[in-house]
Amino acid sequence: MRIINAQIKCMQAIVVEALSKSYANPVLKNISFTVEAGEIIGYIGPNGAGKSTTIKILTGLINEFEGKASVLGLDVRTEALEVKRRIGYIPENAALYDTLTPLEYLEFVGNLYSLDKTSLNKKSKELLNVFGLSNHKEDRMTTFSKGMRQKVLLIAGMLHNPSILFLDEPLSGLDANAVILVKEILSQLKQAGKTIFYSSHIMDVVEKISDRIMIINKGELIANGPFTELNSQAHSGSLEQLFTELTGNKEHESAAGQFIDIIKQ
Repeated sequence: MRIINAQIKCMQAIVVEALSKSYANPVLKNISFTVEAGEIIGYIGPNGAGKSTTIKILTGLINEFEGKASVLGLDVRTEALEVKRRIGYIPENAALYDTLTPLEYLEFVGNLYSLDKTSLNKKSKELLNVFGLSNHKEDRMTTFSKGMRQKVLLIAGMLHNPSILFLDEPLSGLDANAVILVKEILSQLKQAGKTIFYSSHIMDVVEKISDRIMIINKGELIANGPFTELNSQAHSGSLEQLFTELTGNKEHESAAGQFIDIIKQ
C-alpha cells in the first residue's frame, strides 16, 4: 500500500526534490517533499530505511547526493555553513567531549553560534536546571548516564534558538519525566512558530505531536499526510498498525511467539 498526499503551500521551510543517495547500495530513491514553516513532521521508517541519511543531508553533514534540497531557502549542498547556523540538530548519539563539564560544552557550542558570553553562561545554567542537571553542571561528563548525556545534547541543539529543529531519536535514554518535558517543549516551540523535523521509533509520541507524518521504507517515501488522513485511508487504527501495514512487516506476533518458544528450551 502506498499513500502520498503532497501538500504545497507558501512559506516552505524545507524543500526536497528527487533526492537520491547511494553508498554500496541505494539508500534514498528519488524522494520529494516539502515542509511548511511551523509544522511538526514525524519522519518514521524501519532501520536502514534512510531516515538518518535524509536528516544528515538536510543538516549539511552529507553534501554528495543527487537531486535538490533546501532549508530556509538555502541550498544545503552549496550553503551548508549558513544552514548550520540557522538550525538545531539533535542526534541519537553524538560526541560530547566527555572530559568537559556540561557548562564547558555548552560554552563551546554557544561560541560556535557567536552567542554573547555573559548571557550564554546564565542561559546554560538555567537550561541545565530545567532538565534537572543543575547539581552536575561542573561534573565531567565521563560519569554521565546516557539519559544525562542526551539532556545535554537536547540543550545544545536548542541553545541558539534555531528556526528549524532536526531531531533523530531525541528521546533515547531519557526517563519518563524528561520524555514528558521534551514533548511539552516541542509543543510550545510549535506554538512559537518553529519548524520541527522529528525522526523516532516511538510511534505514540510521533502520532501525538506531529502535524504530518512521512513514512520512508527502503529509501522510498510511501506515505505523507496527517495521521487522521492516512489512517482513514488505511483503516489501521493506530500509527503502529499503519506503519506495520505500509512497510509490509506483519510477522511480529509469530516472531515473538518463536522467540518465546526458543528461550523456553
